[in-house]
Amino acid sequence: MTQRARFIDSQRPAMRTISRRVVLQALAGHAVAAGTAWAQSPATRPKPLAPDAVTHDWASFLGPTHNAVSTETHLSRELPPPLVWEVEKGPGYTSPAIVGDHLLFFHRAGDQEVVENRHSSTGEIRWQFRYATAYRDRYGYNNGPRSSPVISDERVYTMGAEGRLHCFDLATGDGIWTRDLRDDYDVSQDFFGTASTPLVHGGRLIVNVGAPEGRCVVAFDGATGRETWRTGNWGPSYASPVPAVVHGQERVFVFAGGESTPPAGGLLCINPADGAIDFEFPWRSRTHESVNASCPVVFDDRVFVSASYRTGGALVRILPDFSPEVLWTTQEFALHFNTPIHQHGHLYGFDGRNQGDASLACIDATDGRVVWREAPTWTETFTQGDRERQATVGTARGSLLAVDGNFLALGELGHLIWLDLTPDGYREISRGWLAAAQESWTLPVLSRGLLYVVQNTRDILTGASPRLRCYDLRA
Repeated sequence: MTQRARFIDSQRPAMRTISRRVVLQALAGHAVAAGTAWAQSPATRPKPLAPDAVTHDWASFLGPTHNAVSTETHLSRELPPPLVWEVEKGPGYTSPAIVGDHLLFFHRAGDQEVVENRHSSTGEIRWQFRYATAYRDRYGYNNGPRSSPVISDERVYTMGAEGRLHCFDLATGDGIWTRDLRDDYDVSQDFFGTASTPLVHGGRLIVNVGAPEGRCVVAFDGATGRETWRTGNWGPSYASPVPAVVHGQERVFVFAGGESTPPAGGLLCINPADGAIDFEFPWRSRTHESVNASCPVVFDDRVFVSASYRTGGALVRILPDFSPEVLWTTQEFALHFNTPIHQHGHLYGFDGRNQGDASLACIDATDGRVVWREAPTWTETFTQGDRERQATVGTARGSLLAVDGNFLALGELGHLIWLDLTPDGYREISRGWLAAAQESWTLPVLSRGLLYVVQNTRDILTGASPRLRCYDLRA
């Protein structure tokens, strides 16, 4: 039997786009009362994996190759997929991390941040660790953690919304070390708290701390928490560090920049061995209340970065001497907080700052030209009282995984969609509505044919509280 945890619900902010607000108000006419009990669907045993199925762990944000590209195969295109298990959750926007049958999840319960180790196939809990937090989001979004867990070398790393960095033993949950980044490095709360997921690389935990005086990026010994190097002067962003091999050498790319006057930030190319910076490429909105939140995308000797708030995207080539050359810039591909995917010379992603202006676009990576742009919408039919109603909904600011020759998209209102995306156009393969829930911003996770999807707000049709769900995608 799947164990269910009961957590205090957070208040969700009002929708910020009139067109979507109207749709959701119509849907909300059928929502049950907040206190109504919601029957849990029975857990099921997932189908066996195909004998020749390719599978992998998902140990950190953006997956095993740090670019939201999965190598898993033999996946079903039928949607909605069968539910394997689900568990209620508290506030937070994090994705789970999975190694073997260990699933690590990070969220909030009341005034505590909670780290959990669950069995990835059953949802049964192994251990849980809680600690106090007083974080309050200044813009009315939920107060849970934003940074996803990371698993490496039988250890688990988490970073809370207030900058509390923890290291645990994966099997037992015993604490190994902890750091308070705000106390240790004099880091401010920034706009939305601490949110960049750390990177484990070469035995070091690399963190976009965003502190002044040469402490933008700090590396800690993964086993002890001891600082090994510090570098850079920009503030903390909401994009996570990305590793790559360029010209035969290991590098880490950090898209930095937090709250400052005037706004400052951009791309850092860092040698992970010692923290030496090869180059700084300024790329930041001139708007004070703005963020760099989309992770760098590295392919060949090129790095793409993008930001909203009238910033746009830029493709930088790294020359053999590790100096940067700007190949092109564009205002037509400005990603807010999702990360685009590079496939076969093209970039695919959800452009736009708000729900109402969001669209799915294909960009030619050679010159930045928009190949095509779509704003996927469709009509949903639902029952309101004794009447059947209809509403037009869409993907809005969705997120993408590239997997098994196609793409999986999670729309902002809880739709899961299989897509065929090529330079020739956009084609929907199948679609299912997993939950009529706002703020479906958390990137799904795929491991061993099981898909993990996070619902961040109450389902306005069924009344189901926020939860983590596991679905069977095995063909």
